[in-house]
Amino acid sequence: MKQPSAASDYDVLILPGWQNSGPGHWQSRWEARHASFTRVPMTDWNQADRDAWCRTLDATVAAKAAAGRAVRFAAHSLGCLTVAFWAARYATPEVLRHVQGALLVAVPDPAAPAFPHEGSSGFASAPLELLPFPSIVVSSSDDPFGGERYSLACADAWGSRWIGIGPRGHINADSGLGDWAEGLGWLGELQEPQAP
Repeated sequence: MKQPSAASDYDVLILPGWQNSGPGHWQSRWEARHASFTRVPMTDWNQADRDAWCRTLDATVAAKAAAGRAVRFAAHSLGCLTVAFWAARYATPEVLRHVQGALLVAVPDPAAPAFPHEGSSGFASAPLELLPFPSIVVSSSDDPFGGERYSLACADAWGSRWIGIGPRGHINADSGLGDWAEGLGWLGELQEPQAP
């Protein structure tokens, strides 16, 4: 597996889900260890508004593009749906050319009982359209926020490679992944062509 080098030719944009990712989360650990990893600065982590989050992501990617930097996304939970909505409804072809791929971890199902409807708006009916860049969907078999069936349907619609990692909950800080070297390896593979 390829892993991002200290001097990568791309930057990684970290997209946490609702309520952000704390210090023990693999996203936060990656950000602390890699200078080219940056968290997208959402305006309100506790009230996730799809339009606001997608516009923030768009401005962040556009700034990287203006600086001549390619990007990859490391998204978790609602961050995954943000990527899907952004790619389908907000991004311009010019900005999309700077996206090398997306690692989409623990895609939440808006129809699941645990989905944070009171803490989010606009995320129902996620776009099920082919993503215009390579992507990998990583799923846990006992994720309370979204089951394997939903993540498989998303992966199929998005043209993503699907990876099941067994019973690891919501694939967050409570999942015991530490620095999650395996996930970092998948992130490093994203520019490679995906299997049909």
